[in-house]
Amino acid sequence: MTPAARTQAAIELLDQITVAARNGGAAADVLIARYFQQRRYAGSKDRRAVRTLVYEAIRTLGERPASGRAAVLALAADRPDLAATFDGSGFGPAAIAPGEPVARAGLAPAWLHDALQRSDLDRRQLQALLDRAPLDIRVNTLMGTRDDAAALFDGAVPIAHTPAGLRLPADTDVERSDAFAGGLVEVQDAGSQLATLATGAAPGMTVVDLCAGGGGKTLALAALMANEGRIVATDTDRTRLQRLQPRADRAGVTIAEARLLDPGEEAAALDDLRDTADLVLVDAPCSGTGTWRRNPEARWRLTAARLARLLETQCRLLDLAAALVRPGGALAFVVCSLLDAEGREQVDGFLGRHAGWSTEPVAIGTAHGAGARLTPASDGTDGFFVARLRRP
Repeated sequence: MTPAARTQAAIELLDQITVAARNGGAAADVLIARYFQQRRYAGSKDRRAVRTLVYEAIRTLGERPASGRAAVLALAADRPDLAATFDGSGFGPAAIAPGEPVARAGLAPAWLHDALQRSDLDRRQLQALLDRAPLDIRVNTLMGTRDDAAALFDGAVPIAHTPAGLRLPADTDVERSDAFAGGLVEVQDAGSQLATLATGAAPGMTVVDLCAGGGGKTLALAALMANEGRIVATDTDRTRLQRLQPRADRAGVTIAEARLLDPGEEAAALDDLRDTADLVLVDAPCSGTGTWRRNPEARWRLTAARLARLLETQCRLLDLAAALVRPGGALAFVVCSLLDAEGREQVDGFLGRHAGWSTEPVAIGTAHGAGARLTPASDGTDGFFVARLRRP
């Protein structure tokens, strides 16, 4: 592909990504993979160059652009080499016309930027939300030690404050490794590992992972529990929950059982667990503001209306979880968001609704309200809010 053809490919992909962001379609990574599956002539250097340009545009633009062309023109304004590829050639974009629309650079939509600032995030913290994320893995201690896994990967570095975390070079193909196939490692951000550690899960407990998804935290909980006790992993998404059993088999986890819930009927399906759980983990659906390093186009998907729906869901899930906790048991609340509305304010609201419940210190990150916060700038992890609540 010529440089002009690469630019045109980036424009076409950004058009698809903006439409998907507006309509709740596929993620950018998926769209990029599909695009090149249909264009086998593109070599590895072409694919890498186009992908780099696409993500540079996504990271640069806080607001969803009007078009892919407007997005790339925002980059071209400061890059003469890129502007020169708008040459009107056969496979390249048309020449730049005077006064045509150009997207504006920014961190996030104005309403969202304001909400982040009100959540005690300064400029340094905000800018770090769009850094490139590292590649972290969690060593499955049911299968071996961190030293065992480190010996199998070039450049592996232990992650501070995590008992089983390793940081690998970004180009490491973890999922094709023998360590992954044998269940010794899982790809998991250090922040997610720390959040799971903060739940206080221990061998012999009865644990409910209320929003288990594909089971990443379920497997981490099982390792903390030394595969002793019981974990009930629940979700309303059948497709995601079906991933748990194959992953558990590979990891040697035998204490996890999946339970599919019908939306709106969760309480009835969990009635047998009422007042029995030593620990309930609510890894709640959220805005994902803490994961922008991995999914920068998520800024283009979030609206005030969608955030309001997420807040309602989080509130409902917390109340549902509270009914499952035994007297004296614990509820761990986790969101990969840095918005106070989804974190400290949710916990404050819960405490107002549930008399006698108390909070416990969370020994990770930085204290924030009744919980703790992890951020890319301060901790080198994805952004999380974590709180641990105790039933009287």
